[in-house]
Amino acid sequence: MDQLEIIDKKILSLQQISPLINVWKFLDKKIVFTNGCFDLLHLGHIDYLAKAAALGNKLVIGLNTDSSVSRIKGPSRPIMDQKSRAALLASLFFVDAVVLFDESTPADLITAIMPDILVKGADYTVDQIVGADIVLANGGEVKTIPFLDGYSTSSIERKIREQ
Repeated sequence: MDQLEIIDKKILSLQQISPLINVWKFLDKKIVFTNGCFDLLHLGHIDYLAKAAALGNKLVIGLNTDSSVSRIKGPSRPIMDQKSRAALLASLFFVDAVVLFDESTPADLITAIMPDILVKGADYTVDQIVGADIVLANGGEVKTIPFLDGYSTSSIERKIREQ
């Protein structure tokens, strides 16, 4: 099996990840979930995701589809298509699965996965994090991780436009 096949095996649908989640839970693995657009993967994303992964045994990323990113960020986004964004995330050794979602929020995905730990950036408070109520009601935890200063997709996009 070559490296691209390994990466592809980490990009799953909700139907594909459900049995895997059951196995991980049976094996008492602590499942961490985070979500986002992850357009133009940069050091800030890597730092955030590595810290999220360190909170448990399995890191699952909910990735906004292209149409979802456009609805959230505007018609000029995403810069990279969902296949590219998913493959880049799946190539990270500490990422166990990437699941695309098209809804405006990952609430359905969070409900289906029921992670032990839900993670978002520290620009959110727990009461603003979609799915926090679901995870907390099921005995899970909600954590926030500070962003690495000076790194954001928006700032990279501005730099490119100013050139």
